[in-house]
Amino acid sequence: MKIAVLPGDGIGREIVSQALAVLNKLGLPMETAEAPVGGAGYEAAGDPLPEHTLALAKAADAILFGAVGDARYDTLPRAKRPEQAILGLRKALGLFANLRPAQVYAELAGASALRPEVVAGLDMLIVRELTGDIYFGQPRGMRDAGANGREGFDTMHYNEAEIRRIAKVAFDAARKRSKRVCSVDKANVLETSQLWREVVTAEAKNWPDIELSHMYVDNCAMQLVKHPKQFDVIVTGNLFGDILSDEASMLTGSIGMLPSASLNAQGRGLYEPIHGSAPDIAGKGLANPLATILSAAMMLRYSLGQAAAADRIEAAVKAVLRQGLRTADIYTEGTRKVGTEEMGAAVVDRL
Repeated sequence: MKIAVLPGDGIGREIVSQALAVLNKLGLPMETAEAPVGGAGYEAAGDPLPEHTLALAKAADAILFGAVGDARYDTLPRAKRPEQAILGLRKALGLFANLRPAQVYAELAGASALRPEVVAGLDMLIVRELTGDIYFGQPRGMRDAGANGREGFDTMHYNEAEIRRIAKVAFDAARKRSKRVCSVDKANVLETSQLWREVVTAEAKNWPDIELSHMYVDNCAMQLVKHPKQFDVIVTGNLFGDILSDEASMLTGSIGMLPSASLNAQGRGLYEPIHGSAPDIAGKGLANPLATILSAAMMLRYSLGQAAAADRIEAAVKAVLRQGLRTADIYTEGTRKVGTEEMGAAVVDRL
């Protein structure tokens, strides 16, 4: 199994190293190769996604990704900024389906910003379309609007094929869970969303065992903090999914707990924690590595055909949390605060 390792910037290297230690403990036949990406890619080759890095990613069975971004690159032209690396990888590899599970471990219910009884037992999956919508739509840019000064413009669009394929991913995921899909859009005001709703509704007829509902994105944002356990699988577009999945992450107690998978039609994928590069704590040993470790588990399950190994990692993470170990982002009174390396080592020990 060939894995491309792209640590990126900030805390990326710290958290990825812990995930690799966990993977190595499993003793599976793996080959890993590392390459720079994001700000590190720009420093190495003048581009956030160097040609060598992209070639390595294309040749791999799966990609383990850290995080990219740093304020010192904010003055660069947009095409050279670290965040363009992840967009470039999605486009080049056809990574159209983003899976973001939001699960509240019993031991962390008290760490959520919401009351424990609201989030205890939460287990939902957000399926986000990744390669369309306003992030990739053309035309886009800035122009002179005369007396009104400059104006910025972006284009939101989806076609039927793009909507249908992400709907299929959501329905298939729901079939393995509680068989409920909530499609989120803004069909009351957006033509793009009207098409989205029509196509998802039509595709649902091919999945008679799945219960489909629809919800406007503003209502969904409210329901996530009011009654989050009503959801099983949420499927939505790129822009709405970006926002809602980050909101859902805080239900779990910390953005440092959430893994993600970005898959293409062949099941190859890029696996990363949903949090950023956190340059303010980089090198201090404070970052929570569990989201990256759980991303490695998703990689084993979805791209490498190693479901049993994925189960082992997830069980080890739960065991460590039961032991009371906590990084700073999930620390509560009565638990033991540990750093990045100690948390990673604890998961390895449980394995």
